[in-house]
Amino acid sequence: MKPLLFTNKDLKNLITPMIIEQLLAVLVGLADTIMVAVVGESAVASVSLVDNINILLIGLFMALATGGAVVAGQLLGHGDKRKAVRASEQLLLFMTAFSLLIMLAVYLGKWFILHIVFGQIEPDVMAYADTYLMIVTASIPFIAVYNAGAAIFRVQGNSAVSMKVSILMNGINVAGNAIFVLGFHSGVEGVAIPTLVSRIVAAVMITGLLFNQNLTLHLSKTMRLRFDWGMIRRILRIGIPNGVENSMFQLGKLVLLSLISTFGTAAITANAVSNTVAAFAILPGQAIGMGLVTVASRCVGAGDYEQVQYYTKKLMKYAICAMAVTNLLVIAAIPLVTAAYQLSPETAGITRQILLFHSLCAILIWTFSFTLPNALRAANDVTFAMIVSLLSMWFCRIVMGVVFGSYLGLGVLGVWIAMILDWCVRSVFFLIRYHRGKWEQKVKLM
Repeated sequence: MKPLLFTNKDLKNLITPMIIEQLLAVLVGLADTIMVAVVGESAVASVSLVDNINILLIGLFMALATGGAVVAGQLLGHGDKRKAVRASEQLLLFMTAFSLLIMLAVYLGKWFILHIVFGQIEPDVMAYADTYLMIVTASIPFIAVYNAGAAIFRVQGNSAVSMKVSILMNGINVAGNAIFVLGFHSGVEGVAIPTLVSRIVAAVMITGLLFNQNLTLHLSKTMRLRFDWGMIRRILRIGIPNGVENSMFQLGKLVLLSLISTFGTAAITANAVSNTVAAFAILPGQAIGMGLVTVASRCVGAGDYEQVQYYTKKLMKYAICAMAVTNLLVIAAIPLVTAAYQLSPETAGITRQILLFHSLCAILIWTFSFTLPNALRAANDVTFAMIVSLLSMWFCRIVMGVVFGSYLGLGVLGVWIAMILDWCVRSVFFLIRYHRGKWEQKVKLM
């Protein structure tokens, strides 16, 4: 094996800021829902419904950003800094244009989202969801630009910058929530407006920082607003399958929301609270998975697959240990969670069941289902990951979610059981693919 591309210190400096950034995002989500709980359970349910749209879009943007990060990382590993810079510029340019189109589509499709996607929801939940959606949709281009910029910083091993911008963004968000919701006793608009403002600040700031010409990857001062379709196609060859996978994953959750909405407001609220807390439970796995994309793509670009395997094994161990810590903390904190959200006895009971089941399974299964495939994606083996994820998600998560939830009468807990089944199936296929080594044949550098 060649000299290691990343020391333990390099890995620590890369991953620790990512974990902090993920933690901040989750804590802000918790703060949002806890503060909006002052308005009532209908407000919590409405914010949760709209946030599922936001999560779908953010997942899409992160997937496309990952495509750009993989391409730039491979080019850096290959020693072609000029093309790596061009890849970064094209990623930011494309993400800006694409996100503007998405924002327009959401505004034009508002009625469909509120009445068809969200299913049969109560009138007060509908009114809150309408207000929240209209405001937060304006932030779509800004969160897309932030994700692109954050990916560019991470792939050059400088994740501390995106962490600092995230701290500022989330600080503005939480402070704004407190002022509007607790100070002025606003409704859901008191959560939506700070979200919009914080994302605008983050996008402007991270774009400005990328014009630092001393960075390995940066935006050139002479950058032209013209698409390089050859580079964009390369980014999209990775980003589109990854984006389809992430989007279908979130779309599946939206489909299930229509089912969950038939179980009543208690089920919707329990699902919303559980999703927020579960995001904390899996955050180290997500952060280490993003780090694995950076590390593996650089190793792939250098043509050193032995190091890909070395770092994949190392980071998987880190992820499993970290997931055990966070999920045990979640289990211990379940009584505090139900109290903080001021849940009714029925809603608290459902939430308790979901979180206990989710956390125990996440310790054992989650990393093999979600962290491991990032090594495949870093080697351009994105189509296999997409096909497995989509088939498993639609059959296990959707079909079996309906079976467990409705036909077997398990309600919202049945939907979560189907989700864990999806994890199990994905894990088996990804482990087999990784150990067979077919992913090593997928890389073609320009």
